[in-house]
Amino acid sequence: MSDLIKKTEAFVTDLLSNELNPDYLYHNLRHTQRVVKSTKELFENYRLDDSEKQALTLAAWLHDTGYTQGHENHEAASCEIAEIFLKKENCDGRTIKKVQELIMATQRHTEPKNLSAKIIRDADSSHFGSDSYVETSELLREELSKLGVAEYTQEEWRDMNIEMFQTEHRFYTQYAKDNWQETKDENLQSLIKNKQKIEKRAKREDMKARLKNKYKDKSPERAIQTMYRVSMRNHLKLSDIADTKANILLSVNAIIISLVLSNLLPKLDNPSNDYLIYPAAIFVLFSVVSMIMSVAATRPNVTTGEFTKDDVKDQKVNLLFFGNFHKMDLKDYEWAIQELLKDQAYVYNTMTKDLYFLGVVLNRKYALLRWTYTIFMIGMVLSVIAFFVALKFYGPDRIIELPT
Repeated sequence: MSDLIKKTEAFVTDLLSNELNPDYLYHNLRHTQRVVKSTKELFENYRLDDSEKQALTLAAWLHDTGYTQGHENHEAASCEIAEIFLKKENCDGRTIKKVQELIMATQRHTEPKNLSAKIIRDADSSHFGSDSYVETSELLREELSKLGVAEYTQEEWRDMNIEMFQTEHRFYTQYAKDNWQETKDENLQSLIKNKQKIEKRAKREDMKARLKNKYKDKSPERAIQTMYRVSMRNHLKLSDIADTKANILLSVNAIIISLVLSNLLPKLDNPSNDYLIYPAAIFVLFSVVSMIMSVAATRPNVTTGEFTKDDVKDQKVNLLFFGNFHKMDLKDYEWAIQELLKDQAYVYNTMTKDLYFLGVVLNRKYALLRWTYTIFMIGMVLSVIAFFVALKFYGPDRIIELPT
């Protein structure tokens, strides 16, 4: 590397590091270093003399220094900076003019006129054929936004890039075509696939919205769905409460009977405790009746678990209750469900039947529970009264003294 190139590298590195607006996320030192690297990769594959290689390297380092003075006409500003610097380094006028021509060749809408111009042009756009294209391109979009140059959504930016790939940009050197074009094509395909994916998603959402509006009157309304959902949940919750209450009564009476049989019953063998027979009998009788009614309240009903095709066609069977299909084959049940789903009225009718019969079961449970609690309460009161009367009037202290 010549001393002039080393000095140019140091000059540009210092200039872009200290004087460039930090909002330049793309046109910064990293971009310049990438262009220099790509330039060297390109001219190493062509027979160029040392002066041409030096001019290309100098142009690659200096081509974006004009951004330190703003983004407008940055190529011309870069040429001025290059001229001042190179003259200061005692560079000959021919080399300075060549470097300036190469810097101007990086303009977007100009056609390169010679091999060196093609090399610098391809090097400046080498990121199109790199694996990091998406990330690099996003930095340019953010740079334009931060500088207030233009605002693009990701979709707009993607479409602009696709158009540029297809109609504007092309590689000029054969080396770039052979080594970078394939990756560029892959980047283009990735952009197109992303666009198609988003468009398909948008079409699905649009179709869903149109179908929703079209069949709005035919589809179940939210209020109806909520009504069935809340009603079903409330009925199931009430059923759980009823079962819990019945289990409590069952447990309490079982404990009472166990205590009576283990503590009170052995004492009845003594003739002096005969007065406890009737109170104990009342106590046990009401407890047993309460247990029986608690079991009856939670005892499930056994159903046939079968239906016929005529039942389904006539809409006489509730396919949502397991007791109506648990003995049927899976194939027959699947057929019945398909028939159910074909008819919206049948769906509503089935849900209504399920809700109704669940209510009937709940009514039976709560009626039995009400009687059970009433009997338990009466039994407790009568048992206490009976024990009190027996103890008061027939207890061991009521001994009749015979006259002497």
